[in-house]
This record gives sequence, C-alpha cells and structure tokens, in this order.
Amino acid sequence: MPAITPNEPNRDLAEHARSEAFRSRDGKWVFELSYDAWSHLQLVDAHGKIYPDIVVLPLFPVATPREWISIVSSEGEELVCLRDVSGVSQANREKIEQELAYREFVPQIHKVLSVSGTQEPCEWEVETNFGRTRFVLNSEEDVRRVSAWTVHFVDASGGRFRVDDIRKLDSRSRAFVEWYV
Repeated sequence: MPAITPNEPNRDLAEHARSEAFRSRDGKWVFELSYDAWSHLQLVDAHGKIYPDIVVLPLFPVATPREWISIVSSEGEELVCLRDVSGVSQANREKIEQELAYREFVPQIHKVLSVSGTQEPCEWEVETNFGRTRFVLNSEEDVRRVSAWTVHFVDASGGRFRVDDIRKLDSRSRAFVEWYV
C-alpha cells in the first residue's frame, strides 16, 4: 500500500467526525471548543455533550502543519478530522491555532552547560533562546537526528528541545550532543 502524503491524499483519508453531533446534515461543523475552569480545552457537540481534555494534533506537522488536523479525546479516540480550519467558526479556528502554536514551542539549544552523567536518566542544563533551563533525558531514544546537523530532544515530561545545527555549538556542547547521536 503506498504511503499517504499530504500532497496526494488517499481517497480513504477524508474529513470526518465520530458522531453526527459534530457536523450538520449539510456538512457544516457544529461543535464548539471552549476552555474549562482549569484552562483545559474541551469540545461540546450539538447536543451539549462535553468531551473534556481534548488534544489538537497536526497529522502532518512538518510538511503541512495547518492541514489535516485531528481532535482527539482524552481517551485517545479521534473525534474530528479536519482537512483545514477554514470550515470551522472563527472562535474555534482561533482556539485550534492556539493549540497548534503550543505544540510548536520548541526552544533552541545554544549551549550545553552540564550533563549529570553518561547513563540515563540524566539531567541536562542548557542555554536556549528562552534562557537557561534544565531537563531530564530518560533514554538515548529520546534524542533524534532530524537531518545531518539537526537534533531533537524529548525530555521526561514530554517537552521538546532542538539543536538546529550542531556545527554551530561550541566544542564541549557538541561533544555532549554527539555522544547521543
């Protein structure tokens, strides 16, 4: 079976909703997004049913981050799949865009100040474009080479960090990063 790509969508890959309470008979989206008292995103369907703690995920985050967006329940079940946000209300569009922006927050590591050891889990202290911070690296599988010179880190709490070009790091920082890639 050929791979599905965002530029050549498979016929089976289409906008859909898990329930008719998310979409009207004429195809318009009828759900509403709102925030609960704890600022967690929730989806309310046309019948008033609330789906708490939903997650907005881009299905192709690198190639087309603003197309093919999935809204997933707290149990991991896809509720809605949107080709893009143009068909939803302006208020929903703003909330979806905000959630996508949160997912894109990836501090850039400019310098590795210290690493607690060579065995995981280990604590890294780094200087980023947002200042100095610490994170815990659980395993070397949480360090991924994205290209010849770009490296992504995923910390123990799910936060992401990035080194855009390891060649631009000082020699000590580069040695720490290259130990894992």
